[in-house]
Amino acid sequence: MTSILTNGAAMAALQTLRSIGTNLETTQNAVSSGYRVSKASDNAAYWSIATTMRSDNSALSAVSDALGLGAAKVDTAYSAMSSAIDVVSSIKSKLTAAVEDGVDKTKVQEEVKQLQQQLLGIAQSASFSGENWVAGSGGKSVVSSFVRSANGQVAVQVTPYTLDPTSTGNVLFGIDSVGQIDMATGIIGSTTSSLGSIFTMNIAAMTSGDIQTALTMVERALSSTTAAASQLGSIANRIDLQTNFVSALSDSIDSGIGKLVDADMEEESSKLSALQTQQQLAIQSLQIANNSAQNVLSLFHGN
Repeated sequence: MTSILTNGAAMAALQTLRSIGTNLETTQNAVSSGYRVSKASDNAAYWSIATTMRSDNSALSAVSDALGLGAAKVDTAYSAMSSAIDVVSSIKSKLTAAVEDGVDKTKVQEEVKQLQQQLLGIAQSASFSGENWVAGSGGKSVVSSFVRSANGQVAVQVTPYTLDPTSTGNVLFGIDSVGQIDMATGIIGSTTSSLGSIFTMNIAAMTSGDIQTALTMVERALSSTTAAASQLGSIANRIDLQTNFVSALSDSIDSGIGKLVDADMEEESSKLSALQTQQQLAIQSLQIANNSAQNVLSLFHGN
C-alpha cells in the first residue's frame, strides 16, 4: 500500500543514512586525530589506562632528567677523586726521592707544598649544582627510578651515598659547622701519625724513618682515594644502566599506549572509503523513496 502521509521506505533510508553518517564521523575523527580512542566515551577502560600511563611516562621523563643531573654530580666527584689520586701519587714519588742521601729536602718540600695546595683546590672546585661529593660529611643521593606498585602506589627511589670524612673514608676533606672545608678531616686532612696529615706534613726536617712513616701514610691515603673512586665509578655505572632502562621503559610504555588507543590507519582508510560509498548509496535510496510519492500523481493524470 502506498501512502502519501507515511513514506516507510524514505524513513528506512533516512535511518540508514543517519547511521552511516555517525560511523563516518567516527572514522573521520580517527583518521584526523590518529586515535581510535581519543576520549572516555570511545572506550572508558582503554582511555583510563592510557591516561594513567601517559602520566607515568611524564614522571619517567623527569626521572631521566634527574638521572642526568645525578650523573653529572657523580662524574664531577669521580674526576676530582681521580685527579687527587694522581696528586697523592706524585707526593709519594717526592717522598721516595727524598730518601736518597744528598737530596735537598727543603726544595722537595716546596714541591710537596704545591701538591698539598692542589689537593685543597681539587676539593674546593669539585662542586656541581651546589653539591660537593669529595668535601663534606653526611648523606647525598641521586634519583634512580620511578615505581608504580601493583596496588597503584607510586614512589621515587634514590641511590644513597654517605660522605665519610675520616682518614679511611671517601672524601678528601670534611666541612666545619659553617660549611667551610675542614682541612683537619678527610683522607687528606686527618692526622694519622706524629707527622701530621698528608696536608700538613713537612718533609724538610724528616729523618729516613720519618719518611718511611710518611710513605705508609700516603699509601693508606692512596688506598682510600682509590676505593672512593671505585665506589663513585660503581654508582656512575648504575646510573648509566638506569638511564638506559628508563629510556627503554618509556619507549615500551609509548608503544603499549599506542596499541590501546592508536588508530590503524590502513583499516580506517578502508572504512572511510566504504562508508563514503555507503553514504552515496543511502542518499540515492532516499531520493528514490522520496520520488516514489510522486508516482501517485500519475494515477490521477489519466482522469
